[in-house]
Amino acid sequence: MATLNCPFHPTSCTKSPRTNATSIISCSMQPSQNNIKEVVINGATKEIGKAAIVAVTRARGMEVAGAIDTNLVGQDAGKICDMEEALEIPILNDLTMVLGSIAQSKATGVMVEFTDPSTVYDNVKQAAAFGLRSVVYVPKIQLDTVTALSAFCEKASMGCLVTPTLSIGSVLLQQAAIQAAFHYNNVEIVESRPDPLELPSTDATQIANNLSDLGQRYNREDISTDIPARGQVVGEDGVRVHSLVLPGLPSSTTVHFSGPGEVYSLRHDITNVQCLMPGLILAIRKVVRLKNLIYGLEKFL
Repeated sequence: MATLNCPFHPTSCTKSPRTNATSIISCSMQPSQNNIKEVVINGATKEIGKAAIVAVTRARGMEVAGAIDTNLVGQDAGKICDMEEALEIPILNDLTMVLGSIAQSKATGVMVEFTDPSTVYDNVKQAAAFGLRSVVYVPKIQLDTVTALSAFCEKASMGCLVTPTLSIGSVLLQQAAIQAAFHYNNVEIVESRPDPLELPSTDATQIANNLSDLGQRYNREDISTDIPARGQVVGEDGVRVHSLVLPGLPSSTTVHFSGPGEVYSLRHDITNVQCLMPGLILAIRKVVRLKNLIYGLEKFL
């Protein structure tokens, strides 16, 4: 993946445009800020939103300053997360009011966006108007939206992270797959999911596209076969994805490489949403130092 070959630099980082979202990178950094980070969770009543509330509350140097959603309005953010004590922060459906409150306090603010692809641009733009950086984890976000956000953040000198995954393990799997791809001519991806939504998954599609971007040609022996049992070709270079849907299975992604006399397999399992929290906390800590948009959590690893 081209983006993984652009390590994060303490002063600046640029990458020329490519044809997929992983190439939209433009980032620069400001001096580190050590004051407490006020974090707004937009999409607070979703499973990941609740986990984020707990994680931010427990993280050193940051606190939940607002919880936004259209569900459970008025209820305490701590109580909906089954925390022992109330946070005395109600769920609100007025993002503007919460952002304005943080702006008046002149605190270092970060909005975490878990909402819908159709609202991401307007929400990030509104957060920037109040001086807040944004961490965007909306897996179905479109390339056009990322491009528009990149242009806006560049003009506004406002930091934003857009990432297809917050899982550090998933990023490490992608990095390892890229390294292995230079040494093998055959590769296939096998994933399992407990439900049939979004198949091939974002993770599998991302890996397949990353490997295709390397310019390698894989599985030459049967690249043109149209047998359905051979899986779906993702990307332009013969990377096949096989998706298993079995209730009770963990969400799992395995990349199989093979060469003469050997098979090399890389696997990553996700058992619950907690796996995303270390990546989220890392993203919040780092995004306050950015002045532009970057794509992908890997820039922080």
